[in-house]
Amino acid sequence: MSSATASSFDTWVKPTWCPGCGDFGILAAVKHALTDLAIAPHETLVVSGIGCGSKLPDYMHVNGFQTLHGRPLAVATGAKLANHQLTVVVVDGDGDAYGIGGNHFIHTVRRNTDVTHLVENNQIYALTKGQYSPTTPQGRVTTTSPEGVIERAVNPVALALTMGATFVARAFAGEPTHLAGVIKQAVSHRGYALIDVLQPCVVFNRINTYQWYSERIYKLDDAGHDPQDRAAAERAAVEWDDRIPIGVIYREDGVPTYEEQLPALRDGPLVGRSLTERAAFDGLKNQFM
Repeated sequence: MSSATASSFDTWVKPTWCPGCGDFGILAAVKHALTDLAIAPHETLVVSGIGCGSKLPDYMHVNGFQTLHGRPLAVATGAKLANHQLTVVVVDGDGDAYGIGGNHFIHTVRRNTDVTHLVENNQIYALTKGQYSPTTPQGRVTTTSPEGVIERAVNPVALALTMGATFVARAFAGEPTHLAGVIKQAVSHRGYALIDVLQPCVVFNRINTYQWYSERIYKLDDAGHDPQDRAAAERAAVEWDDRIPIGVIYREDGVPTYEEQLPALRDGPLVGRSLTERAAFDGLKNQFM
């Protein structure tokens, strides 16, 4: 049992996010969730991509890896295969996860790799000054769509369900306590877990504000939602505009993870293998290099 507290995850680095950014709530929720789960900093790896929210590993005292744009799920999968006893959390934005890294998103979902994936969904590329992203609503005027977005927006929750995700949730950065509870369930789940976090951007998205969300969101737990009810989950996944559900939308337990099915990992994490095995690997490698 770890004796880590929320302050165990603090660093001396001050966030450069804009005052009021939803990323502050997400950072606080991640710290509290890991603390409540008694997971120590050295047992945790946070992987991110490129973007405002992807700076999060800089502000946590954990193992961190900031990857190329759209590639955190690929790196997280590799890390999980090397040490499948590590708690791996991926944090990136909607452009990183659903656009540039969209193909990695789809295939990580169907592989059911045991990683927790928090997507900071502000419906915009904020770090690049307000480009429209895959989740920007059709018709929305942005810096790169002065006459309105032509494409229809991606529904990441519905897409994850379609691809066979075993844990799908939506949360709101303006309710960090509720978000921390969802993160705890996601980290405890064996398999890929998506949390699409509604995260207000106070500079480049003046429509989907804290007030806009607060007037619409409702908690699925309060509504008696059963996350094991597939049909109910599909209905919740497409509910938007006037009422937006937050909480665990779908959960399926007992599905083997990707790493559990790999024969090479049955003897334990690769990082724990003896040097004898490593020497054998080097000999094998030398035959082909």
